[in-house]
Amino acid sequence: MGFVQEWEDWHRQKEAVLSGPHGFLAITGLHWLNPEPSRFEDAPGSWSATAEGVVVELDEGQELTVDGHTVRGRHSFGVIAERGSVYADWGAARLEIAKRGGNDILRPRHPDSPLRTAFTYTPAYAPDPRWLVEGRFLPYEEPRPVTVGAAVEGLEHVYDSPGQVEFELEGARHRLTAFNGRGPGALMVLFTDKTSGLTTYAANRSLQIAAPDADGRVAIDFNRAANLPCAYTDLATCPLPPAENRLPVAVEAGERIPLERGGQP
Repeated sequence: MGFVQEWEDWHRQKEAVLSGPHGFLAITGLHWLNPEPSRFEDAPGSWSATAEGVVVELDEGQELTVDGHTVRGRHSFGVIAERGSVYADWGAARLEIAKRGGNDILRPRHPDSPLRTAFTYTPAYAPDPRWLVEGRFLPYEEPRPVTVGAAVEGLEHVYDSPGQVEFELEGARHRLTAFNGRGPGALMVLFTDKTSGLTTYAANRSLQIAAPDADGRVAIDFNRAANLPCAYTDLATCPLPPAENRLPVAVEAGERIPLERGGQP
């Protein structure tokens, strides 16, 4: 498979997840839970954050499906770990119960969300092999906790960083603080660059990097610089890049500002 075809397949799969029936574009609310039970227009029952975790009290005639089982009345989802999520189905909707920045949240996902049904595609730069560069992983002796801001004002995320990735781009050497990626040994970086706020989303883009080889070498493909959900919706709690991850060059590769945020086709 050729370079361009591989990129197109990657982008198509990413778009499918984003715009799926219960993807991020289907989210209709970001509800912050507290000990006092609260009701929401896009979810059944009343919800509260208690010492035993998130609890829902369903009204008579209401039911959820949790792990394949029908739930009625009172149900506790237990204590959810930071950045963890559990799900419950309510008819065609899926309810995400999660913890972000130490706060319990409820995010209903409805397939008929206008943001989802109106979605067409995400603009992106044409894939270009010159944005695929070789770098090296510089591990720390021990992972370091790094505190970053979030798309939601006042919220912070703490991630363990295993090290940095170093590479050359536009005739200069750069380093980015990396976090753990999706697979064993894989890495992920959050960054901004000189296109941010102009042709690419201002707050952040993310890049997945395969695990380093035995010599610490990594392949960094900026063609796969991807928007996070906050690029499309204010109902996301996405992390912002560490301060040192602001590249002083224009990375004209990867995904651009979404049409939903005023991006250009």
